[in-house]
Amino acid sequence: MSLQKILAISGKPGLFELKIQTRTGFVAESLLDGKKITVGMKSNVSLLSEIAVYTYNEEVKLAEVFKAIATKENEGPAISHKEDNAVLVNYFREVMPEFDEDRVYPSDIKKIVNWYNMLQAKGLISIESLNQEVKKQAAE
Repeated sequence: MSLQKILAISGKPGLFELKIQTRTGFVAESLLDGKKITVGMKSNVSLLSEIAVYTYNEEVKLAEVFKAIATKENEGPAISHKEDNAVLVNYFREVMPEFDEDRVYPSDIKKIVNWYNMLQAKGLISIESLNQEVKKQAAE
C-alpha cells in the first residue's frame, strides 16, 4: 500500500485513488464504490502521505499512526468512527499517547479512524507495507 496515491477530497465522502493527471486536474477512483471522478485544480485535495498528527514533541505522519492502529488491532479493523467522542479520544490516546489534545480534535480522530477502516476493508493495510511507507517518508 502506498499513501502517495490515496487522496482525501474536501466535500467528497471517502478516499480516492489517484489514477491519472490531466491538464485541468486529475481523475480519481473512489475506494467506496469504484466510481471515477474528475477533480479540478481548484478542489481542496490532500494526499494521505502528506497528512501528519500533532504530538507534544513533533508531527507524526499518518502512516505511523496507521501502523500504530494496525499493531494494536493486529491488522484488523479499528473501532467505529461513529463512537462517542470520549470513546474515540480514549482509543486514540491508547494508539498515540503523545498526541496533542489541544490541536487534534475529535473530528480529526473520526476521520483518521474512518480512513484506517476504509483502507483496512480494502486490504490495503499491513504492518509490513506501513513500515516501508514510514521508511520511505523518513528518507524524503
